[in-house]
Amino acid sequence: MASTEVTIRGAGIFGLSCAWACLQRGARVTIVDPHGVGAGSSGGVVGALAPHVPENWNDKKAFQLDSLLMAEEFWTEVQEVSGLSPGYARSGRLQPLADDRAVELARGREATAAELWQGHASWQVIAATGTPWEPVSPSGYLVHDTLTARMHPRQACEALAAACRARGARIVGEAPDAGSVIWATGAAGLEEMSAMAGRQIGVPVKGQAAVLRHTAGQVPQIFAGGVHVVPHADGTVAIGSTSEREFEGLGTDAQLDEVIAAARAAVLVLQGAEVIERWAGLRPRARSRAPMLGPWPERPGHFIANGGFKIGFGMGPKVGQVMADLVLEGHDAIPEGFRAEALF
Repeated sequence: MASTEVTIRGAGIFGLSCAWACLQRGARVTIVDPHGVGAGSSGGVVGALAPHVPENWNDKKAFQLDSLLMAEEFWTEVQEVSGLSPGYARSGRLQPLADDRAVELARGREATAAELWQGHASWQVIAATGTPWEPVSPSGYLVHDTLTARMHPRQACEALAAACRARGARIVGEAPDAGSVIWATGAAGLEEMSAMAGRQIGVPVKGQAAVLRHTAGQVPQIFAGGVHVVPHADGTVAIGSTSEREFEGLGTDAQLDEVIAAARAAVLVLQGAEVIERWAGLRPRARSRAPMLGPWPERPGHFIANGGFKIGFGMGPKVGQVMADLVLEGHDAIPEGFRAEALF
């Protein structure tokens, strides 16, 4: 393929993933973000790469599965090229089951997971053993899935940016458009598109999260009480997050205190852990609730990769792949429910 110029606007996970995929195919890439790498919601703290429930299968869940299965090779190569760790590990996840009905429902999902996840990962009901790193489970049973992974969002963005630079990308605060342009501008971009279109394309959703000082070791992450509890390799545990459609200001508040309390109630070993960071940011939620990908209507040569919301890091590898397919080769593999033009 002849070398092609691509401008990526936005240096969050979608923009960097698109840049990496284009560079892998020989494109000349410039990444433009006046705020720097991972300045928006991609610079958060949680890093839970968790799959949807394995039932009621649809394009979104199939796309996410592909991306989660691509992740280990994707991030291993990024680390090799950049020399920086993204904090990735496919460490699995534990979820408590509230009662006999929940246990029965979870057991029914064991077979659907085996089928839908194609044998690449498992979803199993296991007995709680009472070890310190287990959520409190009223039924005495947990779901353990082996598809869930974790990463350190900020480290991952820095590693991916460094890998892109090593492959020849420029990352700058401002530059004119050159060649095809991919707009991966997050929550602010959704608001701008909504204003231009005269209708709601998407909205920012505030999220609050926290980091606790606790060395958990190589253990699964936990989802309990509506809260993600993600142990990282740097001796911290991330907890999050809220989803606030209505909010005043971007600071943290009592809603985050409730999230921290819920995590400590679910995972008793965290009760004495020090809170070392409180974070809040705006996540991009497209009107469809799915990632928003494809050509920008009535703007030839311009494309959109937005709407990662709470699953952006899990979707990143596959988003980069399909956007590079489209922009560089004209091959459109975007699922119907993800198509950007449907929202305009």
